[in-house]
Amino acid sequence: MMLFLFLLLGLLWLFQVVFFGEIYKTVRISEIKGSADILCESIDVGDAELQTLALKTAREKQVCVLIFDEHGNIISTEDVLSDCIVHTMSARNIYTLYTFAERDGGEKLSRFHLDAFRNIRPEIFFYESGQSEVSEDDTAAESIIYTKVTYSESRGRDIVVMLNTTISPVASTVRTLQTELIIISILMALLAVLLSFLLARRISKPIVRISRSAGELARGNYDADFTADGYREIAELSDTLSYAAAELSKTGKLQRELIANISHDLRTPLTMITGYAEVMRDIPGENTPENVQIIIDEARRLSSLVNDVLDISKLQSGTQELDITEFNLTETVREVIGRFSRLTEQDGYTIEFASDCEVMTRADRTRILQVIYNFINNAITHSGSDKTVLVTQRVTRLPDGKVKVRISVTDHGEGIPQEALPNIWDRYYKVDKLHRRAQTGSGLGLSIVKHILDLHKATYGVDSREGAGSTFWFEL
Repeated sequence: MMLFLFLLLGLLWLFQVVFFGEIYKTVRISEIKGSADILCESIDVGDAELQTLALKTAREKQVCVLIFDEHGNIISTEDVLSDCIVHTMSARNIYTLYTFAERDGGEKLSRFHLDAFRNIRPEIFFYESGQSEVSEDDTAAESIIYTKVTYSESRGRDIVVMLNTTISPVASTVRTLQTELIIISILMALLAVLLSFLLARRISKPIVRISRSAGELARGNYDADFTADGYREIAELSDTLSYAAAELSKTGKLQRELIANISHDLRTPLTMITGYAEVMRDIPGENTPENVQIIIDEARRLSSLVNDVLDISKLQSGTQELDITEFNLTETVREVIGRFSRLTEQDGYTIEFASDCEVMTRADRTRILQVIYNFINNAITHSGSDKTVLVTQRVTRLPDGKVKVRISVTDHGEGIPQEALPNIWDRYYKVDKLHRRAQTGSGLGLSIVKHILDLHKATYGVDSREGAGSTFWFEL
């Protein structure tokens, strides 16, 4: 704030004090030249119109106007200044100005102090750029004569436009501005110090409070208070951190639930493997193929769970790359269904597959197989009393000539509440808060499915109604 104040006051001193006189003179010279240009452009209008324009220019710009031809015949003259020079100047001096203007390309600017006018001589007009025979004095009025020569087509001869104005001394004005700026600078400095202090307190106080709460959040206190008032940006920061704290709290809770569920899923196959191995070791005759198969199945279940956890980690970190190949999607669906044949035979599950044709597609076959596997496993887990799962494949031709295939997996179980549908793809979300071990797989399938289909830029979704089952689908 103080630096800005010093910069502002410095600019005011430069333009209002140091360069004020030069800026004022530059503006007046620019005005008089512009007025001469307008008169020269209108030189071929009638004498009456030219005299009217000269009178208007003289009154608006506070200049004396003298327009005459090369023979000395006056066309228009306007004397509106008490200290006008051109109307008291001798014909010889006027002619001298005219010849100098012709020599210099058609225009001549002459400047000198009024108190030197009584000693004026023709050779004084050799001096330009504010120079005169007398020394510069900022307390004396300065007179400017601008002479411009133009050719009149209608009159067939040169016309001379001579304008004269007076630049009043600005020394007293500058001293007045200096005094005012000193007073203003002192008042503004005091006000800036006070305003800076108040703004700093108003801005920093809620930020310090938010910073303390952020430290609490970093230490795991998700109930940290981020309430803050003040500027809009601070309020928005407070709302954002409050939302982040709530989401972190929710995520922490879901993570704890997930760890508990995974621990349960890990412990179950380990217990089965240990128990059957001990039985086979301690009891004669229990080393049967059936018991060995149970140990193998539980080991595979454990391996599947670990692989799913690793898959989620890779997919979420963005390190998983797709191996795109062309393959038979219909055959891949049949292969996944075949993997569930033991469940179908032993536990009474029925998996039906309906397809309209054989479909070839380009994707990562291993990952798409994983998606279908998880959808079917999820449907079996929640299939309800009829233990029936329907898998369908439908092909659609789009207007642009491309072909779209949709794979749908439908169960007739308990369904999903409508308010829970947007969240079922989340990393830690679980519709059924009471953990229930899946019949196969890890129970982490939908999170894996989401990441795989996102990598393929595929569309996917779920249609469900409580008590009527669910249909999970994706399109390639």
